[in-house]
Amino acid sequence: VQLQASGGGLVHTGDSLRLSCAASGRMFRNYHMGWFRQAPGKEREFVVAINRSGGTRYADSVKGRFTISRDNAKNTVLLQMNSLKPEDTAVYYCAATISVYYYRPTDYYCWGQGTQVTVSA
Repeated sequence: VQLQASGGGLVHTGDSLRLSCAASGRMFRNYHMGWFRQAPGKEREFVVAINRSGGTRYADSVKGRFTISRDNAKNTVLLQMNSLKPEDTAVYYCAATISVYYYRPTDYYCWGQGTQVTVSA
């Protein structure tokens, strides 16, 4: 599967953004989908994942602010980000896997190109 992330931008603290990840290829519904982010000088970190059954898992830092969803008919995963903070600034990557585990970067083998999210104070 090939992934294309979009929707990043420059916003202010407290604003919202919605990231989209479009997947090409068949059998999208069989993949667990995740969002990761990487800030300058930091390691890539887990943000949120949605499994093929629709179950979700969030990093503590984004619980209550971010919401992930998927539309298998459109081969799309959405990440709604509300109440953004400067510490959310990073390049956001969507990723796909069929691994049993799906909350670590090493669990994923298909990655999109990343979209920059910048939150100003």
